[in-house]
Formats: sequence, structure tokens, C-alpha cells
Amino acid sequence: MTEASTDVPGALVERRGNVALITINRPEARNAVNAAVSIAVGDALHAAQEDPEVRAVVITGAGESFCAGADLKAIARRENLFHPEHGEWGFAGYVQHYIDKPTIAAVNGTALGGGTELALASDLVVAEERTKFGLPEVKRGLIAAAGGVFRIVDQLPRKVAMELLFTGEPMSSADALKWGLINQVVPDGTVVDAALALADRITGNAPLAVWASKRVANGVDDGVITGDVDGWNRTMREIGGVLRSEDAKEGPRAFAEKRAPVWQAK
Repeated sequence: MTEASTDVPGALVERRGNVALITINRPEARNAVNAAVSIAVGDALHAAQEDPEVRAVVITGAGESFCAGADLKAIARRENLFHPEHGEWGFAGYVQHYIDKPTIAAVNGTALGGGTELALASDLVVAEERTKFGLPEVKRGLIAAAGGVFRIVDQLPRKVAMELLFTGEPMSSADALKWGLINQVVPDGTVVDAALALADRITGNAPLAVWASKRVANGVDDGVITGDVDGWNRTMREIGGVLRSEDAKEGPRAFAEKRAPVWQAK
């Protein structure tokens, strides 16, 4: 039963008992992330962390897509995609925003690029049969800079992860389940209910014990996953050079012109 809901630009936030349900709410843009999404999701996560009655969080997308990644039109307009007051929370206000409460991604439909990075940042993942995961950034002259490059290697067997990173090709939800990237595959249209059912199995346990277990399992000190620090530093160092390259300009241009890119390695 929905106890309360807040509809703000970028996301719909609901309470389902002790679970906060966050729905990225830009279906017309396949839930691509802009500043409104980052603000709404980031603020909702912060509220969940501060509310002792919230014991788990489910994040999903409105309509037929989970998240199509960054809003390229907003980038073209030179808009800031991050939370203006909490840029440290990262992409979508989510990927670097640690909270003690378990987070579950209910992945409906498209989840390539930034959508996969949201799933990688979540503690648990439930996905529809039609969902595909992948990090296709190299096909556009970019890298998966929202945690994808180092988290995919942590969460998949190394050779499987490197193939995804190097080829940019997608993985089916069935293969994602086989390799342990996700927890469940469910029929299309049922993923939110399945994620809420999983959340209910968690929230029936002692909350302080669950939250402490998450901190220890993730290696958290003072609200930071210490094992991720070097990965973020390397990502930020590398993405700067990549973004200044001619190939980074050629990738999006070739995509827009519907042709194969001509890479120069410079």
C-alpha cells in the first residue's frame, strides 16, 4: 500500500511500508539523466537515509525504459547534469551516493550505459526478461565514467567483464543472471512488484543489523566505500584526456549522422 508519494520534476517518490520507491520520471526521454533527475533521486536517497522508518530503497524507471544514460541533448546545451549542491553524489545523484539502507534496482527495459551503471551501484538487481545490460561507451569514443569501468570488473568474472568493456556489446538479462551480475529475472511488466517483494524479505529483519552488515560488506568508513576511491580517481584522470580527444568528437557525430565512425586514436 502506498502511504505517501511526492511527484517532483525528474522522479516520483513513494513510500510502500518501510520501502522508498523511486521512479525516474522522464519516459519521453527514456529516463535519460539530467539535473532534474539527479536532484530528485539524490534528495530522495538522502531522505531515505535520514528516515529511520525507511529500511530499503527500490529504484526503477517510468514507462518502457529503466534509464538510457546521460541526456545528450542537455549536454549539447552545456547544462549541468549533476545535483547543483551535491555534485559528489555523482551521476543521477546515485552512483557515488552511499546510504546504509539496501538499494534494489528494478530494471525495466533499456539499461545500457548509464542505466547499467545505476544497476552496478545498487546492492541488488531484479530485471525483466527483455532487459539488456552493457557499457557501449567505447562505440562513441568515451568510457563508462559513472563507475562502470571498475565496478563491472568487480561484479563479473574478469574475462567476461573485459569483453563487455572492450566490445561495448550488450548482455541479456539471462546471461547477467548466469554470471551473477543480477539477482533475479522476472517476466516483463512485473519487475517493480518483484523488487518490492525482495525488499519485504529484507525489511523483516533487524534494521540496525542489516545496515551494519552493508557497511562491513562494502568496506565503508565515514560514509565512503574505501575500495572505490582509487577507481574514481583513475576514472576522473582518464576521462579528461578521452573527452579532449578527436575520437570523442567523432563518436557522437558519427552516431548522429548514422554512419560508422572513423577513429584516429588521437
